[in-house]
Amino acid sequence: MAGSGMTKTESVKEIEKNKTSVCDVMKTNTSKVIKKMESQIPSLVQQYSDLYAAYLHSFDDIFGTCYIAEKEFFDKLGIDKKTLKTFENFSETMANLNSSQIDSYTSFLRAYVKMRISAIESFDRYIHVMMDSYSKVLTQVNSEIEKSSAKGERRASTHE
Repeated sequence: MAGSGMTKTESVKEIEKNKTSVCDVMKTNTSKVIKKMESQIPSLVQQYSDLYAAYLHSFDDIFGTCYIAEKEFFDKLGIDKKTLKTFENFSETMANLNSSQIDSYTSFLRAYVKMRISAIESFDRYIHVMMDSYSKVLTQVNSEIEKSSAKGERRASTHE
């Protein structure tokens, strides 16, 4: 400390101020990644929405052009109304089945996300309890180290 103009206490405070903790480093970098991922969510949702919209519009267009093919080919085949009605009933049944499956999948996904969030919240509570315990133990250990150091310094000063 000689020549620096700092007392021992000021020097220790300066070292503590400049000290980087492992937790600080991990939290800072983890937060950066999380914020980056969060910022991408609207874009990803929009991209998937655009993809499905294009996919669905493509099918809509395909079946729109079906009328032309039907006039040219199917009318000439002479398919009777009863067969067309059966085909319509089958197609409606399949559409209803698909709609039901979409509803079931949406419900499953909703429950799955709720379960995952609940698991994350449970893990978070567990980590907080563990970190509180760790902090208490660390405080006790540091206290014992300080007591031991103080005893050692007193012994050293009495022997001088």
